[in-house]
Amino acid sequence: MKHPDAWRIKAILTGSAGNLVEWYDWYIYATFSLYFAPVFFPKGSYTAQLLNTAAIFAVGFLMRPIGGWLFGRIADKSGRKASMTLSVLMMSLGSLLIAFTPSYRAIGLAAPALLLVARLLQGLSVGGEYGTSATYLSEVATPELRGFYSSFQYVTLIGGQLIALGVQMLLQKVFLTPAQLQEWGWRIPFAIGAALAFFALYLRRHMQESSSFEKIRNEKDKGSLKRLFTEHPRAVLTVVGLTMGGTLAFYTYTTYMQKFLVNTVHLSIEKATTITFFLMLIFACLQPVFGWISDIYGRKPLLMGFGLLGTLFTVPILTAISQTSSEWAAFWLILAALVIVTGYTSINAVVKAEMFPAEIRALGVGFPYALTVALFGGTAESIALYFKKEGHESMYYWYVTACVFISLLVYITSRDTKKTSLLDKDA
Repeated sequence: MKHPDAWRIKAILTGSAGNLVEWYDWYIYATFSLYFAPVFFPKGSYTAQLLNTAAIFAVGFLMRPIGGWLFGRIADKSGRKASMTLSVLMMSLGSLLIAFTPSYRAIGLAAPALLLVARLLQGLSVGGEYGTSATYLSEVATPELRGFYSSFQYVTLIGGQLIALGVQMLLQKVFLTPAQLQEWGWRIPFAIGAALAFFALYLRRHMQESSSFEKIRNEKDKGSLKRLFTEHPRAVLTVVGLTMGGTLAFYTYTTYMQKFLVNTVHLSIEKATTITFFLMLIFACLQPVFGWISDIYGRKPLLMGFGLLGTLFTVPILTAISQTSSEWAAFWLILAALVIVTGYTSINAVVKAEMFPAEIRALGVGFPYALTVALFGGTAESIALYFKKEGHESMYYWYVTACVFISLLVYITSRDTKKTSLLDKDA
């Protein structure tokens, strides 16, 4: 007889490993766009080329609500396992396409068109990944440690970016020259991502279904948008409100920050990559700590802390980063921002899962979240680069502040889901 918690630990590790691979595949686009932007687009200013790649990054996000709906529906109707297995397969196809797409010089407009198709596939996949994995990790966790266990979703989400940066550093410093990396070396991480995705597919095919789903497997009218909006409109709006500021802050200090350090602070790509790598490593380690704190003191204090500190310090921190010439100063300023953002990232998955019953949970978590991320997270880079191009970069700082403040208002008026968790009714 196995230890009663052995299956739970295995389920969390399997779900997290697949999540890690999915997010690695998603983030290598943003991480390596500094290199492949000139490959897929006509010659022009570097900022304009980055803006084009950021636009396709944003378009990929537009598929995420569709993915949130599609895979959330599959997860609620056919099971979390089926949904998570299909999503990782789709991600691998997108990575393969990017790895082997010829340059603009070779095939003209077909190059950015194929890049767009690949990101649409990946956007569909990752749009479904969040809601289903958040649901699965929350459902397999023990009630007293839901915040801790579900925080591993963002550990692996950040870990995907961390591995992407690690691969970039190895290619930069060990294996390739800058010219080789610019010419063809950027394709390597996409090929690695496709291979890892097939490995994750194998793991997920052998994962155990959550007991929460097994109990409602034979129920009818599961995973319906009509039911979601009819029976849970307040919860849907709450997901949108609590996600808005958090996702924008997250993408500002993670995916966009590397470009910010190069394009505004004027650090080299190599130095910006190194700083970002170590920041992401610390950021990942913070997630379970804050998740554990939420299991003791509740979810609301952490969300309130993020909302309040984010509203007060976003403009000062981003302004200070933009004006510094010190790598260490930039490091500590960004770290301070990431500590603040952890109040959101560490627990947002479990907070959303605790708001919906099992028969509508994956869709309820995934669809409104994906819609909000598409509108705010996916456009973060494009809006930031647009303001910079127009000579009003500081306007972006105020935009982030305004979104965080709106989320703060939602946190103030919301109940602490730890005390009202619908996951407790699954038992």
